[in-house]
Amino acid sequence: MNRNKVIIENCPNFYKIINFDYFEGDYFTINLINVYRRFIFQIDDINEENLAKIRKVDMILARYIDDYVFRKEMKYELLQVDIEQKSSNLLENLVNSLIGVFEKFEEGQTRSIYIACWI
Repeated sequence: MNRNKVIIENCPNFYKIINFDYFEGDYFTINLINVYRRFIFQIDDINEENLAKIRKVDMILARYIDDYVFRKEMKYELLQVDIEQKSSNLLENLVNSLIGVFEKFEEGQTRSIYIACWI
């Protein structure tokens, strides 16, 4: 089966992410979408482990687009991440940091309950 077709089938939010209408001057979102695109098509060996990682990154970026609170937290947390420049694969390290920030956010969200107060 065609490699790109397999990748797109495992990324149900691909077109939603790629076609996201971000604000003018939002270079963070532009770069994050470019990292997503490069990462999913850069995978050489398509096995179940890599497909699971691709699906997770796809889900994280879809959440980034849909959830303003998560988007704000992701921007803040990713600016705090320190990635070693001597590493062989910077893209892989950035994606791992993205997943780590998401898991940290999910852990915090499940522990605190937000109650909206309508007056």
